[in-house]
Amino acid sequence: MAEPGEAVSYEELQLAARNHGLPLEAMAYDLTPTGLHYLLTHYDIPVLDAAAWRLRVGGLVEHPLEISLDELRSMPRRTVTVTFECAGNGRASSEPRAQSQPWLVEAVGTAAWTGVPLTRLLERAGVQQGAVDVVFTGADHGVERGVEQDYQRALDVGAASAEDVVVAYEMNGAALPPQHGFPARLVVPGWYGMAQVKWLTGIAVIAERFDGFQHHAYRLRGDADEAGEALTRIEPRALLVPPGFPDFYSRTRVLRPGPVEVQGRAWSGWAPVTGVALSVDGGTTWAETSLDEGPADSPHAWRRWRARWDPSPGEYVLCARAHDASGRSQPVEASWNRGGFANNSSQRVRVVCLPG
Repeated sequence: MAEPGEAVSYEELQLAARNHGLPLEAMAYDLTPTGLHYLLTHYDIPVLDAAAWRLRVGGLVEHPLEISLDELRSMPRRTVTVTFECAGNGRASSEPRAQSQPWLVEAVGTAAWTGVPLTRLLERAGVQQGAVDVVFTGADHGVERGVEQDYQRALDVGAASAEDVVVAYEMNGAALPPQHGFPARLVVPGWYGMAQVKWLTGIAVIAERFDGFQHHAYRLRGDADEAGEALTRIEPRALLVPPGFPDFYSRTRVLRPGPVEVQGRAWSGWAPVTGVALSVDGGTTWAETSLDEGPADSPHAWRRWRARWDPSPGEYVLCARAHDASGRSQPVEASWNRGGFANNSSQRVRVVCLPG
């Protein structure tokens, strides 16, 4: 943990230079252009030969599989449009701060992922009785907190059997770029980014709960000795497309008097977003906004919200809050945890309206 008020470290800057967030103005696109989608890479980006790559499906199955990329592409395909968000999004505003990738609020993006439903692969392999978890292994390899490992995550058999969980080989209609998991990756709609295993090489069905490092790393803990609560689905969040134009250094937004449309995006991994409230006075008062209909075939993608605002000269702090059909509401200030995870505190955007 960083000490209260401690500056971002050299190591955190190294992480920030390797990974990147979505420029918030790019939320204007329904689908995030591939190069603008947020990116987090735990270790190195593997360089994999598509011709030699194989996806192995094994463990507690009747028929272990070894599938080439060409064979994967020949299977019935499905496209899912999904908003991804890093579990650490918002971490930099936690106090005290977890020393890791110092995300503000830009660790998000929405893409169309095309591939083979995971359940088709599991059906082909024949999952045996007694199966509990499905473990996914990526080709990315490194050391974390002293533990050498391939990146691995797991889903329970029920979650892995959902029709919209996909082993994807395309992003936005093109082959996956290296940084997004070429040749193939896992896509688990509604879950935080740690579940979306990239550079997928192995799928193993096991008869017990997965107990790997990344299972323990992504948990909500108030104390280092706690078992904590496992992170799964994305908490509701609304973000603003910053209005007006920016000051270069501070990113304070500048606009002139007169009516302006304020807009942004909202999403939740638990249930469809049902509303977004906007405040222009730092969260003292709130008003509901207009919510666009999302695509009927994309329940896991963000939705656009809009509001009219007629500011007078002065300074303002704009905030937005989302709520969803499960009854969850985005807080003004989220609860603290040691990892800085799931920090969906309301975004604060400083705006200066110039004299007319």
